[in-house]
Amino acid sequence: MRRLTVAVASPLAGPLLVPVGIASPHGMIRGLTVEGGRIATLVNEPELGLCAALVAHDGGPVTLEYRVEPAPDDTPYPEAVFRPRANRYTTAASALAEASRTIARAAGGGDAGIEALVAEAESRFAYDHPETRFNDGTDSVPHLSCGLTPGSCVDINTYLVASLRAAGFEAGYVYGYFFPAERGGRTDDGHCWVVTRHGGTVREWDIAHHLKAGLGPTRAAPNPLPGERVALTHSMGHSYALPDRALFLKILGEPLHLPPDGPPCWTTLDARLSPVDATP
Repeated sequence: MRRLTVAVASPLAGPLLVPVGIASPHGMIRGLTVEGGRIATLVNEPELGLCAALVAHDGGPVTLEYRVEPAPDDTPYPEAVFRPRANRYTTAASALAEASRTIARAAGGGDAGIEALVAEAESRFAYDHPETRFNDGTDSVPHLSCGLTPGSCVDINTYLVASLRAAGFEAGYVYGYFFPAERGGRTDDGHCWVVTRHGGTVREWDIAHHLKAGLGPTRAAPNPLPGERVALTHSMGHSYALPDRALFLKILGEPLHLPPDGPPCWTTLDARLSPVDATP
């Protein structure tokens, strides 16, 4: 058993909304406890089978602790990861859909078609964290037809999932934390990646890591950079019916402030993954 702790320093007024976690090939989330606050209620995302915790606190530091158990070798991603859902984050614009189908057909379809669309998505982005995302203000995921667009893992994988699904492939968006080997089980940011399923085989794709580290053309690999990852949630377009409001998010992957006045806002966090031999 291991512990994933996510520390939030001095949250704003109002509760936190946090993911409860999922089971995946990277670990089984079996429990969530809170230090510096309490779980006031649990709320479900009914279409995705996900759960979130509404955490009350007194304004001091809050630490979330997830119990992570090893995943048996045959542990799958949740089936809902691959379920198509139409919203502005997952639906390809007509130009992107047409281009994706053309690229997949030209590659021969199947696994080769998936690899061609991964390569195409990689060719459209320069890794960065832009203030304005390429799909801000759009009703669907637009086609990037020339040049390089600055984008983070979120941007790249939004584009890739829409492209893959438009071409008829099973693909999903997974979010959690990646702990680089050189940082000793610590990170201050979430991370996302893409999974595909074709012919019964599930493969994981992390274009952002290939771009950041100059690893060359993206290949399917659970950890192209040395390190470990823990999946906490999946899919884009989350809806939560809270006691005082209805909330629609791209994804709930990290602690989210819910101030009494003003819009929700993400926290600054410090996430740590304990060693494998941690005492249960």
